Amino acid sequence: MPEPFDVLARWVHDARARTLEIYGDLAPEARRGPKLSIVNPPNWELGHVAWFMEYWVLRHVRGGQPMRPNADTLWDSMKVAHDTRWDLPLPPWAETMRYLEQVRDRVLDGLGAADGDDYFVQLSVLHEDMHIEAFNYTRQTHGYPAPRATGETACPGGGPHPGDVDVPGGTFRLGATGDEPFVFDNEKWAHPVSVEPFSIARAPVTQSQFCEFVADGGYRRRELWSEGGWRWREIAGAEHPVYWDRRDGVWMRRHYATWRELEPDRPIIHVNHFEADAYCRWADRRLPTEAEWELAACGLGERKPRFPWGDSEPTPGLANLDASAMDTVDVGACRDGDSPYGCRQMIGNVWEWTSTVFGPYPGFVADPYADYSVPWFGDHMVLRGGCYVTRGRLLRNTWRNYATPDRRDVLVGFRTCR
Repeated sequence: MPEPFDVLARWVHDARARTLEIYGDLAPEARRGPKLSIVNPPNWELGHVAWFMEYWVLRHVRGGQPMRPNADTLWDSMKVAHDTRWDLPLPPWAETMRYLEQVRDRVLDGLGAADGDDYFVQLSVLHEDMHIEAFNYTRQTHGYPAPRATGETACPGGGPHPGDVDVPGGTFRLGATGDEPFVFDNEKWAHPVSVEPFSIARAPVTQSQFCEFVADGGYRRRELWSEGGWRWREIAGAEHPVYWDRRDGVWMRRHYATWRELEPDRPIIHVNHFEADAYCRWADRRLPTEAEWELAACGLGERKPRFPWGDSEPTPGLANLDASAMDTVDVGACRDGDSPYGCRQMIGNVWEWTSTVFGPYPGFVADPYADYSVPWFGDHMVLRGGCYVTRGRLLRNTWRNYATPDRRDVLVGFRTCR
């Protein structure tokens, strides 16, 4: 069943409040930002979030007229080329902020007034949640200060969590089931896949483990890299993870605007698929397939749980999500969130690369927002699990994220299989 309208109203308020907060503290010179191929200009992205909700809820469902005469030419992400977004005649910052507030208020005023309203309001909120997460990438990329944490406590526990768990093989139904209240088109629908028995790490690869790979010349050893990975490494000149720097013999990492020494038991983050794949060769390991990852998270029971720990909603004791800590936590934290096989942090902390190319499931049919999945099939890799700023309402065991294998700005790490 769709979410009740009082829940949707809270979601709309909550998402828009976080958007206004996470963008609202930017200094004037940071609102446009440097022109880079991997992030959006903040003043464009802010308007795009408002436009998306206006387009799908107020216009597509309710039949309203555009609130701004040039909105589609400014903020339709599939029609406005990325490199042109810094040069558009965008409205002043304060005017864009007002546009966000006006769209929110109109959506709330008519909530439930039109057939299909609940679906498209939920779609718009979850879309906004994704852009809030993406703007964390932007702040990290540019070295802006970290946004405010939303909670006072992080996941309990800490330290390392070494070793593997054995997962029995069998026929597993990969994908979402019809009892989910809302799923994206690329999750539809659960279908049988055969999975051989495998062993998978209890936790993601840590900073100290990845540091050993760097110290052993991992970035300079051609035999560890795929053809595409080595080509990327040579062009990028990569010798270590993107936000690391060695100072006076000590490895440091930059977390937004702050440099700190490596935290040995926290997961490696901001590594791309090529780097994860090279590490696996060095360690005589491999990345899990998407089906292996989901099986390790769900188990082989007759009914799929929504999360590794069951169906209860995420809390700080179960997963590091929702910007509660505004950083990663040790891989040994959140033991109450373990999967049926004993894998920890399969939801939250860092996204996890898989070895699977992003593509449609059998019988795929695009949802009304057809550009959500279709344009990215074939050249993106599947990510799973969410990270420390992902909203808990966005996630479930079947949720599929995706990125090109060269992306290092995404809040992503990986776990390995033996």
